[in-house]
Amino acid sequence: MGKITPREARLRRHRRLRNRITGSSERPRLCVSRSNMRIYAQLIDDVEGRTLAAAGSIEADLKGMKKGDAAAEVGKRIAERAKAAGVESVVFDRGGYKYHGRIKALADAARDAGLNF
Repeated sequence: MGKITPREARLRRHRRLRNRITGSSERPRLCVSRSNMRIYAQLIDDVEGRTLAAAGSIEADLKGMKKGDAAAEVGKRIAERAKAAGVESVVFDRGGYKYHGRIKALADAARDAGLNF
Protein backbone atom coordinates (compact mmCIF):
# COMPACT_ATOMS: atom_id res chain seq x y z
CA MET A 1 0.00 0.00 0.00
CA GLY A 2 1.46 3.33 -1.06
CA LYS A 3 1.00 6.77 0.32
CA ILE A 4 -2.49 8.29 0.01
CA THR A 5 -2.57 11.33 -2.27
CA PRO A 6 -4.47 14.46 -1.23
CA ARG A 7 -7.06 13.74 -3.94
CA GLU A 8 -7.63 10.21 -2.64
CA ALA A 9 -7.98 11.56 0.91
CA ARG A 10 -10.58 14.10 -0.23
CA LEU A 11 -12.52 11.42 -2.13
CA ARG A 12 -12.52 9.21 0.99
CA ARG A 13 -13.88 12.11 3.06
CA HIS A 14 -16.50 12.76 0.38
CA ARG A 15 -17.62 9.11 0.38
CA ARG A 16 -17.99 9.22 4.18
CA LEU A 17 -20.05 12.40 3.90
CA ARG A 18 -22.27 10.99 1.16
CA ASN A 19 -23.21 8.03 3.36
CA ARG A 20 -24.99 10.49 5.65
CA ILE A 21 -26.23 13.12 3.16
CA THR A 22 -29.02 12.68 0.61
CA GLY A 23 -30.93 15.33 -1.30
CA SER A 24 -34.67 15.20 -1.96
CA SER A 25 -37.03 17.38 -3.95
CA GLU A 26 -38.08 19.25 -0.77
CA ARG A 27 -34.50 19.57 0.50
CA PRO A 28 -31.96 19.08 -2.32
CA ARG A 29 -28.23 18.63 -1.84
CA LEU A 30 -26.09 21.74 -2.42
CA CYS A 31 -23.01 20.08 -3.90
CA VAL A 32 -19.82 22.13 -4.14
CA SER A 33 -16.84 21.24 -6.28
CA ARG A 34 -13.75 23.29 -6.88
CA SER A 35 -10.57 23.32 -8.90
CA ASN A 36 -7.52 25.51 -8.53
CA MET A 37 -9.15 28.26 -10.60
CA ARG A 38 -12.92 27.72 -10.46
CA ILE A 39 -15.71 26.80 -8.06
CA TYR A 40 -19.08 25.27 -8.94
CA ALA A 41 -22.31 24.62 -7.05
CA GLN A 42 -25.31 22.46 -7.95
CA LEU A 43 -28.65 21.70 -6.33
CA ILE A 44 -29.24 17.98 -6.79
CA ASP A 45 -32.35 15.91 -6.14
CA ASP A 46 -30.83 12.47 -5.45
CA VAL A 47 -34.21 10.70 -5.44
CA GLU A 48 -34.96 11.62 -9.06
CA GLY A 49 -31.30 11.99 -10.03
CA ARG A 50 -31.56 15.44 -11.53
CA THR A 51 -29.97 18.86 -11.11
CA LEU A 52 -32.40 21.61 -10.13
CA ALA A 53 -30.03 24.59 -10.42
CA ALA A 54 -26.34 25.26 -11.01
CA ALA A 55 -23.87 28.13 -10.84
CA GLY A 56 -20.13 28.40 -11.37
CA SER A 57 -17.30 30.89 -11.49
CA ILE A 58 -16.83 30.01 -15.16
CA GLU A 59 -19.76 32.27 -16.06
CA ALA A 60 -18.58 35.13 -18.26
CA ASP A 61 -19.10 38.02 -15.82
CA LEU A 62 -17.27 36.21 -12.99
CA LYS A 63 -14.05 35.57 -14.92
CA GLY A 64 -11.18 37.72 -13.70
CA MET A 65 -12.51 38.06 -10.14
CA LYS A 66 -10.46 37.01 -7.14
CA LYS A 67 -11.20 33.41 -6.18
CA GLY A 68 -12.79 34.21 -2.82
CA ASP A 69 -14.99 36.95 -4.28
CA ALA A 70 -16.05 34.67 -7.13
CA ALA A 71 -16.97 31.93 -4.63
CA ALA A 72 -19.16 34.36 -2.69
CA GLU A 73 -20.86 35.46 -5.91
CA VAL A 74 -21.49 31.83 -6.89
CA GLY A 75 -23.08 31.26 -3.48
CA LYS A 76 -25.33 34.26 -3.98
CA ARG A 77 -26.34 33.10 -7.47
CA ILE A 78 -27.08 29.52 -6.45
CA ALA A 79 -29.35 30.87 -3.69
CA GLU A 80 -31.21 33.09 -6.18
CA ARG A 81 -31.61 30.19 -8.62
CA ALA A 82 -32.77 27.92 -5.81
CA LYS A 83 -35.49 30.38 -4.85
CA ALA A 84 -36.54 30.61 -8.51
CA ALA A 85 -36.83 26.79 -8.50
CA GLY A 86 -38.96 26.95 -5.34
CA VAL A 87 -36.29 25.68 -2.92
CA GLU A 88 -35.87 27.32 0.50
CA SER A 89 -33.77 24.79 2.40
CA VAL A 90 -30.90 22.51 1.31
CA VAL A 91 -28.42 19.95 2.64
CA PHE A 92 -24.84 21.23 2.29
CA ASP A 93 -22.38 18.81 0.67
CA ARG A 94 -18.89 20.27 0.93
CA GLY A 95 -17.51 17.52 -1.30
CA GLY A 96 -14.82 16.37 1.11
CA TYR A 97 -13.20 19.80 1.12
CA LYS A 98 -12.41 21.46 4.43
CA TYR A 99 -14.99 24.01 5.51
CA HIS A 100 -12.89 27.14 5.16
CA GLY A 101 -11.70 29.54 2.51
CA ARG A 102 -13.69 29.45 -0.72
CA ILE A 103 -16.07 26.70 0.48
CA LYS A 104 -16.97 28.77 3.55
CA ALA A 105 -17.32 31.95 1.46
CA LEU A 106 -19.76 30.20 -0.87
CA ALA A 107 -21.78 28.75 2.03
CA ASP A 108 -21.95 32.06 3.91
CA ALA A 109 -23.06 33.96 0.79
CA ALA A 110 -25.75 31.36 0.08
CA ARG A 111 -27.01 31.66 3.67
CA ASP A 112 -26.99 35.47 3.48
CA ALA A 113 -29.00 35.30 0.25
CA GLY A 114 -31.70 33.27 2.02
CA LEU A 115 -30.90 29.55 1.74
CA ASN A 116 -31.39 27.54 4.93
CA PHE A 117 -28.83 24.88 5.90
